[in-house]
Amino acid sequence: QVQLVESGGGLVQPGGSLRLSCAASGSIFSIPSMGWYRQAPGKQRELVAVARSGGSTNYADSVKGRFTISRDNVKNTVYLEMNSLKPEDTAVYYCNADVIDSDYESFGSWGQGTQVTVSS
Repeated sequence: QVQLVESGGGLVQPGGSLRLSCAASGSIFSIPSMGWYRQAPGKQRELVAVARSGGSTNYADSVKGRFTISRDNVKNTVYLEMNSLKPEDTAVYYCNADVIDSDYESFGSWGQGTQVTVSS
């Protein structure tokens, strides 16, 4: 069983910054990819950014140049540095990981979500 625990959400003014963290724990063999999704009220969950174990990353067009995803493969932790935040970035942010466990079974795992609110 694998758990993802997120932290770092909160209230910030437009133009401000926040850093989200997500740590994976449990019987983990490897985590090929870790990323962040977000869901605003009345909208579908969307991909924000993903970081793969080999080092490649992808971003939603709406956050390119403002958000940076990184991961620590030793700590099984992924980070999302969010700068120049806009009110439209307001959402619940969810950590997601594609995990291979110690039995070599693969599955997806989600965190509980952390609220990010951008407002003056």
